Amino acid sequence: MDFGRLVTAMATPFTATGDVDESGLCTLANHLINTGTTALLTCGTTGESPTLSHAEKLRVMECVLRAADGRVPVLAGTGGYDTRASVALSKEAQALGVQGLMLVAPYYNRPTQEGLYAHFATLAEAVDLPLMIYNIPSRTGVNIEVDTLLRLAELPHVVAVKEASGNFSQILRIAAEKPDDLRLYSGDDKFTLPMLAVGGYGVVSVAAHVVGLEMQAMIQAFLRGDVQAAADEANRLLPVFEALFRVTSPAPLKAALELLGLPAGGVRLPLVPAPEAVREELRRELHKLGKLEDSM
Repeated sequence: MDFGRLVTAMATPFTATGDVDESGLCTLANHLINTGTTALLTCGTTGESPTLSHAEKLRVMECVLRAADGRVPVLAGTGGYDTRASVALSKEAQALGVQGLMLVAPYYNRPTQEGLYAHFATLAEAVDLPLMIYNIPSRTGVNIEVDTLLRLAELPHVVAVKEASGNFSQILRIAAEKPDDLRLYSGDDKFTLPMLAVGGYGVVSVAAHVVGLEMQAMIQAFLRGDVQAAADEANRLLPVFEALFRVTSPAPLKAALELLGLPAGGVRLPLVPAPEAVREELRRELHKLGKLEDSM
């Protein structure tokens, strides 16, 4: 299964009453597919998975699968800090028909490297789907070390890693030592081009919600050897990449979606809406990119 170069970690739109906006999910999925997204990731951190109930997660997967209608693969974030619960959700996601799973490192309970390996190995044995390992120590409190990842790459179904450590020594080691069939994805939009340059395959993106075509242009420029054009596009997009993480994601993203007239809704507590200063920054940057007619 090829997830392509631009996987988007979908936001979960909510209604005015705070429920999952199923119509909005469909609209957002279509928007993403039409603007360069090559695979849709549901129920990740950007989708506010920590505050989605089990039933809501399954409903989100169902809605996005129906909206995608086979045009692009749909992945589901089914990892968590409880291996048994992750196995159960992963099996249910597989039964729904998702084409892959993203498995975040267990958070809060901070397992050892051996515990991490055992957790992912148990999941790999439980399902028959391509798996993307997700390393984001700033949120989980634990780093999947390179040696552990290389062991995981030997497991059946482990086909990709979303690397969001921001540690380029670690990223360089992964790129140099990983097997050829393990695809390395950036977990941070602003590191997409640098990671492509050292052997990365693509990005699991937040910014693709609002600059998907531009990100595809950057990636394709690099792939055809026009590194200067890719760098120019990366530099042009950097301010919006940074604005989207000015406060905890996905609050800025939902503000940007609202500015663009796309389904968003609020964020669920304990997250709160992006401050007005962040909204204004997003408004300015989207205006500069030609996404808004008026910056006021």
